[in-house]
Amino acid sequence: MSSGRGRAKAGVVGLVAVALTAPFVGPAQAAGKDPAATGHRATQRAMDAAVRAGTPGVTAHARDARGTWSAASGVGDLRTGEPRGKNDRFRVGSITKTFVATVLLQMEAEGRLSLDDSVEEHLPGLVRGNGNDGRAITVRQLLNHTSGLFDYLADEKYVETYLLGEGYLKHRYDTLPPEKHVGVALAHKPLFEPGAEHRYSNTNYILAGLIVESVGGRTYEEEVRDRIIRPLGLKATSNPGNGIHLSRPSSRGYSKLFQDKPDRIDDITEMNGSQGWGDGDIISSAADLNRFYNALLRGRLLPPKQLKAMKTVARPPGTPDAEYGLGLARYTTSCGTELWGHGGAMVGWLTMAVSTEDGRHQLTFNYNGDWDAPSMAKIMDAEYCRS
Repeated sequence: MSSGRGRAKAGVVGLVAVALTAPFVGPAQAAGKDPAATGHRATQRAMDAAVRAGTPGVTAHARDARGTWSAASGVGDLRTGEPRGKNDRFRVGSITKTFVATVLLQMEAEGRLSLDDSVEEHLPGLVRGNGNDGRAITVRQLLNHTSGLFDYLADEKYVETYLLGEGYLKHRYDTLPPEKHVGVALAHKPLFEPGAEHRYSNTNYILAGLIVESVGGRTYEEEVRDRIIRPLGLKATSNPGNGIHLSRPSSRGYSKLFQDKPDRIDDITEMNGSQGWGDGDIISSAADLNRFYNALLRGRLLPPKQLKAMKTVARPPGTPDAEYGLGLARYTTSCGTELWGHGGAMVGWLTMAVSTEDGRHQLTFNYNGDWDAPSMAKIMDAEYCRS
């Protein structure tokens, strides 16, 4: 294997792993609206441990029967030493997929499409070539990652151009239309026949976003805003379009872009939002993500039939503690607690948003560094496995 291919593979593994898995040291900060904030001491300690291990900073928000708890650890700016903020906004990565799936399921409930429609019915002629055929792939197979379509983020040239090293630094401000991502994927043969297996592919949610636009007759961003963001009052949540900045309050984001220089850390905060789009472009906060998943799991966004479909899961290969439905994953902690939510990664950011099935105990947290996804499971366990 060439060194370039090795770097590309490692970059993709990191991005996909956090979507499927549980999942300078600054002083810890914590603030709870209730006097029982001490119930999250183990979570705070796990966050502090992630910072000691090298992640610049962590921000978190939890909701349970005792109230809400917001906390941060470490720094939000390595240059100035400014602490990580408890209300930071950040790029949520693949958590965007839950928003997209919710919109499509709302459209199904309205009778505007069926999950068993073919991709071809809504995007005629788009998915063709190299054995790829949109006539054989359903909307449901996009949402549960059983389409067989190649993941554009596994394309070596794409990764080296837009996710790693000098390629990222040179092209971070490029505007990439969704059709660019689809074209990268369709340059490859499908991985398997539609429906035969489960394989996580970001390409599926680029196409899902395009179907939202085809059915709705307007942009995917407008549908997400008017169906989810505004009704739930998610004031810290937005789609960036081709904007490059994070709205305040926010911290800086960091990445180890050069795997042959493991001690080098680059500030990657500014990037063109179009490089994520329907598979990973949303900007939000931990509190907003908890509000979103609470509303979703408690039936405020979907009728029972659609919520049941969203929670019908398959087990992805190599992920014994996670199962995937329609834009929603089910996780099992080390103590056996079942949680629903999604993980997300964007260059410079790692996020996990999870909840008990009844929506009553939630945790969302974010790293402003993208190189330590494995430690995220420890924070989940600390929150949900405390004695």
